[in-house]
Amino acid sequence: QVHLVESGGGLVQPGGSLRLSCTASGINFRLYAMEWYRQAPGQQRELVASISSNGGVTNYSDSVKGRFAISRNNVWNRVWLQMDSLKPEDTAIYYCHTRYRGDDRWGQGTQVTVSS
Repeated sequence: QVHLVESGGGLVQPGGSLRLSCTASGINFRLYAMEWYRQAPGQQRELVASISSNGGVTNYSDSVKGRFAISRNNVWNRVWLQMDSLKPEDTAIYYCHTRYRGDDRWGQGTQVTVSS
């Protein structure tokens, strides 16, 4: 059974940094692209960043480009989202995601709050 477990969220002041982590189990991790999504209150879930299976290709939403960085380690079955220069509008629940055998698999999410 595929499990994705996120960690690293919290409360941070504007301009601060956080590093989110997602650990995968029950999956041949190195074969799958991974994504980070976020969902703010009253908003639809949106794609923030993606990384190819070997880590060679990354993509970002315009709202986070230049501030966030996605990376992965296929030995540790882990993907990270480094978030710098955080803004109040980055406040959301952040989810790790992959598409496994045609099905969407999500973690439980980790809350990120950017506030002074």
